[in-house]
Parts: sequence; structure tokens; C-alpha cells
Amino acid sequence: MNNFVFNNPVRVYFGEGMMQYAMDMELPRIGKRVLLAYGGGSIKRNGVYDKVVGMLKAAGKEIVEFPGITPNPRYTEVQALAKLARENKVDFMLAVGGGSVIDCVRTAAVQALLDEDIWTVEVERHELPKEAIPMGIVLTLGGTGSDMNWLAGINDEERHEKVTYAGKHAEFDIIDPSFTKSVPMGQLLTGVFDTLSHFMETYFGKGDCVSDEVMESIMANVVRNARIIKENPENDKARSELLWDSSLAFSGIPAAGKMTDFQCHSIEHWISGYTDANHGRTLAVLHPVVYRRLCEAEPEKFARFAEKVMGIDTEGMTVNEAARAGVQALEDFIRELDLPTTFEELGISTDDELLQTIADHCLPNGGCRVQFARDDFLAILKECAR
Repeated sequence: MNNFVFNNPVRVYFGEGMMQYAMDMELPRIGKRVLLAYGGGSIKRNGVYDKVVGMLKAAGKEIVEFPGITPNPRYTEVQALAKLARENKVDFMLAVGGGSVIDCVRTAAVQALLDEDIWTVEVERHELPKEAIPMGIVLTLGGTGSDMNWLAGINDEERHEKVTYAGKHAEFDIIDPSFTKSVPMGQLLTGVFDTLSHFMETYFGKGDCVSDEVMESIMANVVRNARIIKENPENDKARSELLWDSSLAFSGIPAAGKMTDFQCHSIEHWISGYTDANHGRTLAVLHPVVYRRLCEAEPEKFARFAEKVMGIDTEGMTVNEAARAGVQALEDFIRELDLPTTFEELGISTDDELLQTIADHCLPNGGCRVQFARDDFLAILKECAR
């Protein structure tokens, strides 16, 4: 195993009906003025908004609201949220939503305490944040794993780039599976694949250790429960399992002792930066195409994935045959979830000039089993377009 330091300070309150207990425990610890941030309004339709606001008011908190955070949150949204936090001198920021809301709040919590743009500090000078306004999370959609880590993906419209910013862990994370029941099935399954992607990008990274065996079990759990929830959306057990799978993905436990890959995520960030494509659905298109190349370089690991995760009987197959069967099973699973497998199905441009521009920005990740060159990135994008 590689050397590692493990620390995850997030207090997790998991289970249906846990929000009241969590708020009773956490609200006395925070300041009076709370900035409540959320997305497009689904929390008002499903009653989560009223519950949160009622608890904050009962605890004597002053509430400042920032609604309407978009999927693929924008750098301009981060700046607007940070400005609101500064002007109102908020003591605490509460993100109610999924990964987009969490990422926007996490980045704004740092930006609010900086005298210059976070882009200058983190991207140009490569400095980690020294402080941030403390934040908490009420999770309403799984997939990104943002609730358990300290990073955030933000779309920069002017630079056509999705940038990963460093922030701070949340103080607490409230995960009530019932809050996800109003989420459309397509959105839920997109988040499920994002979860699976996080594990795969860690699993297929360099280094083999006990973390791989942990991930095999969790990935098989994701695949099994995704099928259950698609057939029976009211299955509370499957819904709970998938939410905890999502949070575990970026808890630090799967990556312990590993050098992670995340080459697909790296490519997706540039695609998203230029097209504003949905994160999870773009990953669904990318993974089989990239993995058809990786499995030739690391057939033993992909053969193991085929058997342990995708449930393929590999008896009688060569290692290479089993590896390719695993990638094909992954692509079949993506179709089973009604997710796209081409850019055309994703609904984004396949213009040669655009693909070349994206390929020119892509860089090889050190943890990837294959170090792709610029021509490889272009070939991957062209295959995704077909």
C-alpha cells in the first residue's frame, strides 16, 4: 500500500427522520446568522425547505437565502453567493441539495473570506485555503460524494473550464433517504452512475491493496441496488444503500493506499466546460470508451472487475476475454439505466473543431494505467461522438 493520511471530520446523521435530531445537536454550535442555499426549488415542493426553515427559526437563527443554484454551478454564482455572505456577515452556510449546491457553497465559503479571486489564489498560485465560513449539508441527491470531501467542481464560463477548488469539510452532513423520493428517476440513476464512476476511477488507479476489495463489494452493491430502484422506486432499502454508497465514494476510505486515476473525470471537466453537459451522463459516455483502452494494459484488474462487480462467470475465458467482457457489461449496464453512450445521445455538439479544442486541453493523469497523448484524447472523443 502507498503511504496515506486519513481524516474525515464530517459528522454524519443518516436515516429517515434524522434531521430533527441532527439540528437539535448542531444548531446550538453555530452562530446566529445562517445563509441557506439551495437549487431550483424542488426542496419547496417536497417539504424539505419548510422543515429546514422551521427548525432554523425555532432555534432563533436569522436566515439569509440564496436560491437557484444551477447544475454545473458557475463561477459567477460562487462570486454572487460569496458577496451575499460578506454583505450579511453570515456565521454559517447551510447547503440543502445535491453536489452542485454543495460545491457552490463550499467554494463561496472560501471566497467570502478572500480579498482576491479564488481563481488567482488556488489556480494561479496553487495555494490551499487557510479559512472558510463553516458550512453544513442537508443532502437531497446522491452521486457526487461532495458531502464527505473538501473539493468542489465549478464551471468557469469565460475560461470554458470546470475547475476543482479546494475548500473545507462540512461540519455535519444530514442524509435522509426520504428526501430523494421527489427526484426524477433519470436524475437519480445519473447520480448512481456518478457514484460508480468515483469508485471505478479509484479502483483502476495504480496500486493494489485491501481498498480494492472494499470497493469491489461497494461497486457490486451499487449495481445491484441501481437495478432494484429502477424496477421499484419505492424500495427504501435500495435508496438508502445507494445514498451511503455515494457518500463513501469520496470519504477517503476507498482511496487509502491508492494512486487514483480520474482520467475520465479530467476529460469530462473540459467537455463540460465547453458544452455545459451533464456531469454524470457525460461520464457514462466516456467510461466504456476509455476502459476499452485501459483493459488492454491491465487485463487482470478488469477481469477481476468483470467477475466481482459485474457478476460475469469468467470460467473458460482468457484474462483478456474476461477483461473485455467486463467493459462490455459496464456499457450494457449504462444502457440498462437509460443513460447515453454517445455524444449524440447526450445532446452535445460533435463538431470536429470543438473535439480538437477539447482534446488539446486534456492532460494525462499520473494515476491512470495508460498515459494518453493528445492524439489518444482526440480518438477517445471521436469514438464517443459515434
